[in-house]
Amino acid sequence: MSEAPNIHATAIVVGRTGLLFSGPSGWGKSMLAFTCMTEARRLGLFTALVADDQVLLSEEAGTVIATCPPSIAGLIELRGTGIVRLDHIPQAAMHYAVLPGSASGGNRVPPEGEIVSLAAGFSLPALRLLTGVPSPLAVLIAKAPDIGD
Repeated sequence: MSEAPNIHATAIVVGRTGLLFSGPSGWGKSMLAFTCMTEARRLGLFTALVADDQVLLSEEAGTVIATCPPSIAGLIELRGTGIVRLDHIPQAAMHYAVLPGSASGGNRVPPEGEIVSLAAGFSLPALRLLTGVPSPLAVLIAKAPDIGD
C-alpha cells in the first residue's frame, strides 16, 4: 500500500459536510476555516477541525478522506494570534475544496462544475472564496446549499 499524500491544507466538517481549504501559503486557509467553524457554531451546526497545515489524504469507496497526523490533532495556527486548540475529529470525508477567488483581474465568475486535483488520484468539486468576506460560511452555503446538512 502506498503512503497517503500529505498536502498543505486545512480540513473541517460543518454538519456532515467536509470542507478542505487549499491554496498558497499566506492565503488565510486556517483563519477562513476557523471563521466558518465559528459561524457554524452560532447557527447551532456541528463543526469540528480535522487537520490544519498537514492533511493526509486517502480514499474509501470513491470518497476523499482527510486524516490528521496525530502530532497536530486539535491544533490550528491562526496567523498573528498563535496556535489554539479546537474541538476535533481524527478523520472525515471531504466534499468540497475551498480555493482562493479572484479579487481583481482574471475571471470574476469561476467556471461552473470546477473540479480541483489535490494530489495524484484525489479531486473534489471546487468552491471559490475571497479572504476578508464578513461571513465566509454564508457565501459557501449560498453556492452549495448542502453544506451543514
